[in-house]
Amino acid sequence: MDIGEKAPDDFFGSLSEPGLASLLARVGSFLAGQGAQAYLVGGFIRDTFLSRQTGDIDIALGGDALEVASRVATAFGGKYILLDKLNQVGRVILPGQEDDPASKQRELDFSSLAGDIEADLARRDFTIDAMAVELDRLVGGQRDVPLIDPFGGLSDLRQGVIRVVSPSAFPSDAVRLLKGVRLAYELGFRIESETEALMKRHCHLLSGVAGERLREELVRLLAVPGEEKLLFHLDELGLLTAVIPELALARGVTQPKEHFWDVLAHSFSTVAAVDFVLGVGGWAYASDEVRAAVPWPARLEEYFSRPVSSGSTRRILLKMAALLHDVAKPQAKTIETNGRMRFLGHAQQGADIAVAILERLRFSSREIKLAETLVRHHLRPTQMSQSGLPSPRAIYRYFRDTGDAGVDILFLSLADHLATRGPRLEPDNWRAHTQLVDYVLTKRFQEESVVKPPKLISGHDLIRLFDLSPGPRIGELLEAVREAQASGEISTRDEALAYLGRRLSLKKKGKYGQKT
Repeated sequence: MDIGEKAPDDFFGSLSEPGLASLLARVGSFLAGQGAQAYLVGGFIRDTFLSRQTGDIDIALGGDALEVASRVATAFGGKYILLDKLNQVGRVILPGQEDDPASKQRELDFSSLAGDIEADLARRDFTIDAMAVELDRLVGGQRDVPLIDPFGGLSDLRQGVIRVVSPSAFPSDAVRLLKGVRLAYELGFRIESETEALMKRHCHLLSGVAGERLREELVRLLAVPGEEKLLFHLDELGLLTAVIPELALARGVTQPKEHFWDVLAHSFSTVAAVDFVLGVGGWAYASDEVRAAVPWPARLEEYFSRPVSSGSTRRILLKMAALLHDVAKPQAKTIETNGRMRFLGHAQQGADIAVAILERLRFSSREIKLAETLVRHHLRPTQMSQSGLPSPRAIYRYFRDTGDAGVDILFLSLADHLATRGPRLEPDNWRAHTQLVDYVLTKRFQEESVVKPPKLISGHDLIRLFDLSPGPRIGELLEAVREAQASGEISTRDEALAYLGRRLSLKKKGKYGQKT
């Protein structure tokens, strides 16, 4: 990314967001009045020079950052949150200004300087994040705002280079290993060779990082759109299997001739293909015909952008499931006497392994449940029909079993198809698969009764009208009624009662708990 020949004193002019310069000037004036020497630091400086919006506004200051942050929150009508008492980090959330519709809520993170600003910057991760500006220089709209840049961060920014500030950067905080790769792909930068060598040398340190921090960085990595190379790069550096060692078993595991890649490369390609079928990224082997066949109801853009929890969205959880959908194939692989290769039960085993991985990474229970369902049922879409389009009964059973993951699994199956065939994609098979998905989506969104038939009869009705005893068979009979509704066999209460009467008359006495 080329930022041109901006001079180091052009920082103020780079603050393009409405009201931001004014806000920072007012905060700087307040801090100066408190006798606190304060600096804007880190990613905010980097993103400002790149004309890139960011939610990160980091302020380093001399003195007790927690006490000062609390005072800032009170003075500006904001909210104070303690982030890290040990390392003296506090957050202030400032609301938008009522008299300025363009203003928005801001988050300012305050930390205490350990020594002077140069010593503070020396402890940071990458040179492009080791720049600072004195905050009080913004007071009064001064244009002369010199940049504090002891490690050549602006030069690396201009050249598009990710470089560590010092060799101790990764041992000091191993999560920086993942951050460095993420920044490279978010910004379109390259990682400097010595920094890459340090990443390979220290990749094992990730095993000692708290699951929550690994999760946060992994979610941000998966948010980068359509970057298949990113996962291969993480793997080359030893970082991916340091975070998810279960994936190492998939390396080099061959698959049937229908597959273009081994299990691990197929998994990486499936992640990239998810973004393609969601309209977010490209696909290396996609023609206009392949792209045009992907079904995409307008409502799905908002659907896949919907937050799940912990900063993830449905799109990100779908990509996470794509990464793990074949994680059990190495264990499930068998070769029969005729040479046929099979992976029986890998979806079920994989779902259990995925749960263990996501629990270790401290994903929320809701995220884990969604990913588990995606992995467990990723083969279901193509199993709904042996030929032609699936029946209403098959569609009902599919959404009954997959719940709120049903739509997501349809797109995972499309991505899985692309990443199976790769450059050998057969247009007719792809077209048939996309038509199936389009048909099921249409039924899902336009014919709600196929997915959730209206209630015609209750368990109390069964007990009262058919002289049945309470028990699990009551649920089985009610489910049979719902399936019959979905298939169009019945649509009224009288038809439901007649259907049950016929069904019960064919069963031996006592089969459904009938009283004797």
